[in-house]
Amino acid sequence: MNTKATTCALLLGCALAAASCRNRDSAATAEASGGKDAPAVEAVKLPPVTTVQWVDSIRDMGIVKEGEKIEIPFRFRNTGTEQLVISKVDVACGCTVAEKPEQPIAPGKEGVIRASFDSRGRPGPNHKTLTVYANTSEQIHTLIFDVDVRGGK
Repeated sequence: MNTKATTCALLLGCALAAASCRNRDSAATAEASGGKDAPAVEAVKLPPVTTVQWVDSIRDMGIVKEGEKIEIPFRFRNTGTEQLVISKVDVACGCTVAEKPEQPIAPGKEGVIRASFDSRGRPGPNHKTLTVYANTSEQIHTLIFDVDVRGGK
């Protein structure tokens, strides 16, 4: 057999094998779905988007004595027409804990995110951030507080 004929026979065999695999995969998919086409993936429904106005987004807490725990409230107002949902609040370090509203905030109403800062072992100036996730067009918001920790216990 000459090389041209061998090459053609080899290419034809590969094409038949590939077509056979595709047909077998299609048959297996049809069999698995009861002979019907597989259902289309449903679109994820996102919550309606609203707007928020931060009454307090940057706080200067002044000077505190080392070892004190302070509470920092961040007030906000739902300025949109849909329920405002604060889905998550992340903090930058373990010295800060944040508490978010568990219930949606109605349009026109105010809410508060409360941060608690433990100054133990944090002498000097401290610049801390909280990252807030909400159903707003700009989904991520940053809240900041500064505190100067002085002296010992």
